Amino acid sequence: MFTGIVEELGEVIGVEEFADASRFRLRGPVVSEGAGHGDSIAVNGVCLTVVETTDGGFTADVMRETLLRSDLGALAKGSRVNLERPMALGGRLGGHLVQGHVDGTGEILARTPSEHWEVVKIALPADLARYVVEKGSITVDGVSLTVVDAAADHFTVSLIPTTLALTTLGIKKPGDRVSLEVDVLAKYTERLLGARAHGSDSVAS
Repeated sequence: MFTGIVEELGEVIGVEEFADASRFRLRGPVVSEGAGHGDSIAVNGVCLTVVETTDGGFTADVMRETLLRSDLGALAKGSRVNLERPMALGGRLGGHLVQGHVDGTGEILARTPSEHWEVVKIALPADLARYVVEKGSITVDGVSLTVVDAAADHFTVSLIPTTLALTTLGIKKPGDRVSLEVDVLAKYTERLLGARAHGSDSVAS
């Protein structure tokens, strides 16, 4: 489980492509310190398993489904990525509950800068729109953000200077893809209310 508070802006230093997967070599001295084989690290909001650690970095395998569902498929050598380690039990929940299970991708439609922040407009897939509400939480490239405005096909977020400086959201341009994870509490609520509406107190597996 993650919180959406990015710890480090890392870099892709190598990509090895296979028929149905890719192996990424990533630089991230902060998140890789103390990490070992089998540990989890979120990369642009996607929970990945560490294959091995290197000096100041780590490698991770990404299967085709993840490459298609997230923006990891667009990464190449030199790409910058948001990195976060899982939240330790008893740690502060600075953002919101983030699983690292990306629901889909959006496209940055526009950026509107102002003196102290920047408003970013992001296209929203139709099947995710019902989970996104004004002042609700959403994860964009692994960053926990508050929704400013929510429409049927897009939403906006306001980015403070710290977010712009320390995450990929400061460098991505209109037309770039971002990974989206909606608030898991909204999905559980929908499922439970749906079961009740059908006259059942339990949810079939």
